[in-house]
Amino acid sequence: MADASKPAAAALRECARTAALDVCSVEFAQLLDSRDELASFREKFLIPRQKPDDPSSPEVVYLCGNSLGLQPKTTRAKMLRELDAWEKLGVNAHFTSYNESLPWARANEMPGFNAMLGSLIGAKESEVVLMNGLTVNLHLMMVSFYRPTQSRFRIVIEHKPFPSDLYAVVSQIVQRGFDPASALVQLRPRPVVGEDVLHTADIVDFLRREGESVALVMLPGVQFYTGQLLDIHDITHAGHAAGCLVGWDLAHAAGNVPLSLHDWDVDWACFCTYKYLNSGPGSTAGVFVHERFGASSLQELPRFVGWWGCDTASRFSMDYQFQLTPGAMGWQCSNIPIMTTVCVVAAVEIHHEAGVERLRQKSLQLTAFAELLVDALCSPADVVLITPREEAQRGCQLSLRFPALDVSKVSTRLEERGIVADVRRPDVVRFSPVPLYNSFQDVYVAVRTLAAVIREVKEKACGDAAPPE
Repeated sequence: MADASKPAAAALRECARTAALDVCSVEFAQLLDSRDELASFREKFLIPRQKPDDPSSPEVVYLCGNSLGLQPKTTRAKMLRELDAWEKLGVNAHFTSYNESLPWARANEMPGFNAMLGSLIGAKESEVVLMNGLTVNLHLMMVSFYRPTQSRFRIVIEHKPFPSDLYAVVSQIVQRGFDPASALVQLRPRPVVGEDVLHTADIVDFLRREGESVALVMLPGVQFYTGQLLDIHDITHAGHAAGCLVGWDLAHAAGNVPLSLHDWDVDWACFCTYKYLNSGPGSTAGVFVHERFGASSLQELPRFVGWWGCDTASRFSMDYQFQLTPGAMGWQCSNIPIMTTVCVVAAVEIHHEAGVERLRQKSLQLTAFAELLVDALCSPADVVLITPREEAQRGCQLSLRFPALDVSKVSTRLEERGIVADVRRPDVVRFSPVPLYNSFQDVYVAVRTLAAVIREVKEKACGDAAPPE
C-alpha cells in the first residue's frame, strides 16, 4: 500500500513514481492490490455476478455499499443455526443454546458482542444496543432528548436530509404542539454557485448566535447525498456550549469512518447496520446513549418503555414492577429480532477482525485513487465531484454530479456493463468503494467504464439532436 502517513492522493502519486508506473494505469491498480493487507477479506463476502444464476459469469463491480452492503459468507450458517434451534427446542431456545445458537432471551448480552459493536463507534459496552430500525430509534431518542420549552424549542438539521429524518423530526415537532415553520431549522450550504456542503464554522457560528432557542441538534455523521463527513466533535462541543442536546444519525458513518462517540461527548446517536456493516436489508439497527444518561430514571429522562427495557433479572417475573435496565439497553421496548440480529453478529465479527483504522487507511486510498482517475479521464464539464476533496471530510462515498447529462442513462449503461452504483435525483451517481470487499482494480474498471459511458451518452445525444438529412 501507499504511505499512510501522507495524504492519500500524494502517497499514491509517490508510490506510482517509485514503481515507474502511471498512477492511472491498470498496472498501478494491480500493484496496489498486491500490497493490500486487507485483500483477503474480499473472500469473506458473496459478490453478485452479472448473470445471477450463472456461476461462470463475471462478478459485478459493486460500489453500492453506501446503500446495501454485501452478504458475508458466514451469515447463512448463523441464520440456519437459529432456525435449527427453533426446530429442535421451540420456545426453550429463549434460554437454551442448541449447537452454539444464541439463547434468545439474552441475545443482547452475548459475551463480547456489545464490546465489539461499541469499538466500531467509539462507545463503551453499556452505551450501545441493537434494537428496532433506524427511524423508529430516532423517534425513541427524540422522545427522551427533544424536550422543548417555549423559549428553547427548535431542532436543527441539514438542508435536504434523508427524507425519513425530515419526516421524523417534523412529526416530533408537531406532536409536541409546535409549528415546524418556526421550530425546524435546516442549515444550508453557503449561497455560492457549486457549493454543496456545509462548513463547520458556519454551523458553530449559527449555534453561537441562535443556540439559546435550539433544543436539539440532529445532524448526519456522513451526509447521504454529498458524502460529506461532518466534524462530529466540534459541532457537538458547539451545541453543548449553546445549551443544546446533540444527537447524530450515523446511517452512513457507522462502519465507514472512525468514530469516538463517548470521547466526543455525543449525547446520543442512531445507526443502521445494513450499509457499511453488511448485516442485510432492513436488519436490526443500533443506538448509542452516552453513559451520563444511563442511570437516569423515567422521571429524570422520560422515554417510551416496554418489557425488554426492564432489568433482565425481573423481565420474566411478570410482577408489573418495572425495573429499568441501566445504560442504552434501558431504551429497548420489544424483544430483539433474532434472525436479523445474527446477521449483525456475522458482520460485526468481520469488521472487528479487519480493524477500524486499517479499514480507514484503505478507504482513503480507494477514494483518492477514484478521484485521481475521474480527474484524469473525465471532463469537469461532464462530471463534478460534490463530495469534499479533503480526505478528512469524507468516507467511502464519492458523489458525482452530471450537470449536462441524463443521469438515468449514465446509470443504466453502467449497470449494463456490470458496474453497480446508485442514482440520487436529480443528477448524482454515488460511487462507494468499500475497503472490506472492493479492490483498486474495481475502482479502475469502474471509472474507466464511466468515462466510456459518458462518451456514449454524449454521442447518442448528439445523434438524436442531429437534423434529418
